[in-house]
Amino acid sequence: MNEIKIFCPATIANLNCGFDILGLCLDVIGDEMIIRKSSNKGIKITKIEGANLPIETKKNVAGVAGLALIENLDLDFGFEIEIYKNIKAGSGIGSSSASAAGAVYGINELLDRPFTKIELVYFAMKGEVIASGSEHADNVAPCLLGGFTLIRGYNPLDIVEIKSPNSLYAIVLHPHIEIKTADARAVIQPMIPLQSAITQTGNLGGLIAGLYTNDYDLIGRSLTDVIVEPFRKHLIPHFDDVKNSALQNGALGSGISGAGPSIFALCKGKEKAKKVANAMKKSFLSTNIKFDIHVSQINSEGTKTIMN
Repeated sequence: MNEIKIFCPATIANLNCGFDILGLCLDVIGDEMIIRKSSNKGIKITKIEGANLPIETKKNVAGVAGLALIENLDLDFGFEIEIYKNIKAGSGIGSSSASAAGAVYGINELLDRPFTKIELVYFAMKGEVIASGSEHADNVAPCLLGGFTLIRGYNPLDIVEIKSPNSLYAIVLHPHIEIKTADARAVIQPMIPLQSAITQTGNLGGLIAGLYTNDYDLIGRSLTDVIVEPFRKHLIPHFDDVKNSALQNGALGSGISGAGPSIFALCKGKEKAKKVANAMKKSFLSTNIKFDIHVSQINSEGTKTIMN
């Protein structure tokens, strides 16, 4: 196989109580990439559509992630990458991680899978540095693996895959404004009160337990963020109004997707998710800011081949 076309899904990171360690994979939103072998060594980005992003390999997250992978191998050839962006940069639903994950997944497939998907996360994280200034896996892990992922630790990288309850749906409202991850990180306080740490730890444990036991009420009670959301929410217009509208219409929980500006909600069942999405939409219309809204099941597969 000399060429591959892949789908690289959007993701929701943090999930309120799991800053930098929790994420889930979406099903209806994602980028596409075409990767092919080249007689020239290294990686060349030949086309980017849908976004104004650097085409230089070492300035592009896909290029950096791909280079991190192939530098571990003794290859006498390289790869060309075409990127078709459907996830807007700075949207808070894993735009950079989709590119990084897609690059390493596609290259790995063309090399007959020398690395496992979990091993690919390490290389994809290298690309995330270009976008956010730090290596973090809460987007690239669910993008590659699907479902929910817990990053138990980074040194060494330790990833736990968690299957989503069957009836769980996600809603994402994406305002057409950009919040850079680096800027969103800058407003977070470096030190937190002990009581906040205790509360957040309890919520994280509750959410994980709820996912494993299909306890939707426990999932809902646990989707609370007392550490990051209070400092970031002012960056998103009408955040409280949209969140409250979701909760009042039956959402299990709602919060900031990744670094924002997207706002997510989780619901039990498709019909409830549609109702919540409509309420969130109505609440945000008063801002006069353009936006997209998506209702999605949790994607259990992650990044995948769509054409050989």
